[in-house]
Amino acid sequence: MKSPRKARPASGAEATTVTARPAPPRTSTIHDVARHAGVGSMTVSRVIRGTANVSPAMRERVEASVRALNYQVNVAARATRSRASAARVGILYSNPSASYLSDIMMGGLEQSSKLASHLILERCEGLAGQKQAVKRLLAAGVDGVILPPPLCDSRQTIAMLRAEGVTVLALATARPMVDVSSVRIDDFEGALAMTRHLIALGHRDIAFIKGDPQHTPTQLRYEGFLAGMAEAGLDVRPEWVAQGLFTYRSGLAAAEKLFEARLRPSAIFASNDDMAAAALAVAHGRQIAVPRDLTVCGFDDTAVATTVWPELTTIHQPIAEMGRAAVSLIVEEIRARKLGGDPAPVHHLLPFTLMDRASSDAAPP
Repeated sequence: MKSPRKARPASGAEATTVTARPAPPRTSTIHDVARHAGVGSMTVSRVIRGTANVSPAMRERVEASVRALNYQVNVAARATRSRASAARVGILYSNPSASYLSDIMMGGLEQSSKLASHLILERCEGLAGQKQAVKRLLAAGVDGVILPPPLCDSRQTIAMLRAEGVTVLALATARPMVDVSSVRIDDFEGALAMTRHLIALGHRDIAFIKGDPQHTPTQLRYEGFLAGMAEAGLDVRPEWVAQGLFTYRSGLAAAEKLFEARLRPSAIFASNDDMAAAALAVAHGRQIAVPRDLTVCGFDDTAVATTVWPELTTIHQPIAEMGRAAVSLIVEEIRARKLGGDPAPVHHLLPFTLMDRASSDAAPP
C-alpha cells in the first residue's frame, strides 16, 4: 500500500507559516462611557464639551467613567463633525444698556468659540425694526436666536422666528415660557434679599426706582421690594416710587423726582446699576454724601457698578455666565434638531449674589 504523498510547494515556491495575530484592543466609545456611568450618550457629550446644564455630581460620575475606560476623544472626527454641524447663533437685542449687553457678549463669544459656533449680533427698535433684523439674521443663515430682555418675553418675536424654523432661547426672562428654553436668575428673590439688607442696616425710608415696564424682571424686582417692606411691617410711600427705563438718563429723572419729595428717603434701591449710578450723580450734584447721608443700591453688577464712586452695592447677576449657558443650550438644541431630534425645552436657573460695597451704610440717626 502506497504511503500518502506529502504536499510539496510548487516549483520555485517556498513554504510559509501564517500565524494568526491577536485583534487590536478595542477603543472605548462614548456609548461605552454612557453605559459604564449609567447615563445617556447625550449627557456624556455635554460633559466632554463642558456645557452648562450638567450637575456637578453627574459631571463627576461621567468623568470617573471616562478615566476608568481610558476614553480618548477622537479629535479629528470631532473636528469634522463640528465643521459639519457648526451652529450659527444670532443675538437679537433692543436693550439700550451697553454694559449689560457687553457682559452677555463676553460670555457668549467665549462659549461659541469653544463650541466651534458662530455668533451674529443684530439690534432692532420697534416691530418694523424687529422684522428687518429677523430678515437679516435669516439671510445670514442662523440656526437659532438668543433673545435678551425685553424681546425674551415677546411672543410675537418668538413666533416670527419659529415660523422660519429657527430655534429660540429666552435670556434673563423673569417669567419663562414652558415651550421656550431659558437662562435666568430669580429676580424676585434678588430684590427681596437687597431689601432685607437695607432694612438690616436700619433703613426704614426706602425709595425704589422701577425699570422698563416692557421687561418682566421689572415687575418681579418691584414685587420683591414690596415683599421685603411688608415683611418688616414698613410702608411704601407712593412719592418714593419712581418710574425708570433701565437707562442712565431715565435714572437721572427718577432720582430728581425722589429728591423733590417733601421727605427725603435714607436709601434708594434702583432696579439696575445704570439707574443707581444716575442716582449717585444726582446726589453728588445736590451735595448729599453717599453713603453717610444716603445709601444707593443697584441690581445686575455690570461694569458700571465698580467704575462709579462710591462703588455700588448691588445684586450680582452672573451675566457673562448666563451668556455662556445660553450659547451652550441653544447650540445643543440646534445640533439635536439637525440629527432629527425634538429636544424638550431646558430652563436653567443661576444663583445671584449680594455684593456689599461702599455705596451702602447704616441709616443716618
